[in-house]
Amino acid sequence: MSYLDYNVAHTPTGLRKILYLNWPLVFLIAAVASIGFLMLVSVAGGQVDTWAKPQMYRFAAGMVIMLGLAFVPMWFWRGISIPAYVCCFLLLIAVDMVGVIGMGAQRWIDIGPIRLQPSELMKIALVLLLAAYYDWLAPHRVSRPLWVLIPVVLILAPTALVLIQPDLGTSIMLVAGGGIVMFAAGVSLWYFGAVIAAAVGLVAAVMKSRGTDWQLLKDYQFRRIDTFLDPAADPLGAGYNIIQSQIALGSGGWSGRGFMQGTQSRLNFLPEKHTDFIFTVLAEEFGFVGAMSLLGLYTLIIGFCLYSALTNRDRFAALITIGISGTFFLYFAINMATVMGMLPAKGSPLPLVSYGGTSLMILMLGFGLVQAAHVHRPR
Repeated sequence: MSYLDYNVAHTPTGLRKILYLNWPLVFLIAAVASIGFLMLVSVAGGQVDTWAKPQMYRFAAGMVIMLGLAFVPMWFWRGISIPAYVCCFLLLIAVDMVGVIGMGAQRWIDIGPIRLQPSELMKIALVLLLAAYYDWLAPHRVSRPLWVLIPVVLILAPTALVLIQPDLGTSIMLVAGGGIVMFAAGVSLWYFGAVIAAAVGLVAAVMKSRGTDWQLLKDYQFRRIDTFLDPAADPLGAGYNIIQSQIALGSGGWSGRGFMQGTQSRLNFLPEKHTDFIFTVLAEEFGFVGAMSLLGLYTLIIGFCLYSALTNRDRFAALITIGISGTFFLYFAINMATVMGMLPAKGSPLPLVSYGGTSLMILMLGFGLVQAAHVHRPR
């Protein structure tokens, strides 16, 4: 019996698939999303229809997608890993040619009534392909240079297209997400050491290139770095967002000012309070306790994903779970670090909490793959 025949023959059916769902993960995702609904009501001044209601509809649709994907066997995802990657790569090329420009960047493409951001889809497609690659590759070849070069090319090719848009944050997430899968697959740590050394050299080159003919970053990206290093240098300009965010974080204290009582959000000092800076609203209204509670829920989600991966004897399914949970970690870690002034400002939503459709649906798609890996693991 072939591997595919074995998987088909041992695929759980009917009610058993429902019982095999990772139910704690389902409830944790719903809990975090509910916090998001509550905060969207707050930033809208108590109005449900403004942001919370549309987000509820999106989450309901995303939950249906997640649970529906959980019933799809892993042999199917393994089979479409290459077409999915190629399709997303072609969409990234299409963005460069006919993409829609918004906020100074060309990151979207209109497909009928839908505005799609292919770089978000590539985060999932890349994990899918790398998991299939390392599932196919013999373990003794994982750290050999030729077999390491192939996934590196698979990671850097879409990263280069995303950098052109320009979208430095998503580019970093693609590289980091791919690196997480390679690390989980057992690639030698020497390669990661070399990458870290190269990254340090690249940062030095980027800073040295400023103001030259071969400048490696856009001017607005350098301004973000300046703001990160010294927000007070331009308190009413580039540093305004971070300063107001830090004021909101500090004013929340231990237990917060109370629901809908945050002065920074109520008086509209906070920018993008329903998207990128929604964490500061939560921290101001519910304080350190509320912020740590949300972080605790995120940690539990990561924990249940990793436990599912470590107990899964299907290498492909385990790598998918680790890759997607790692991508999820990057989402909330980058957002929180940004609003606290620990990273240069970038447009990064707080997963399952910030208002928005694309990132929410991509996350639910990713969690659908995690659920499929859990449901169909060998038993």
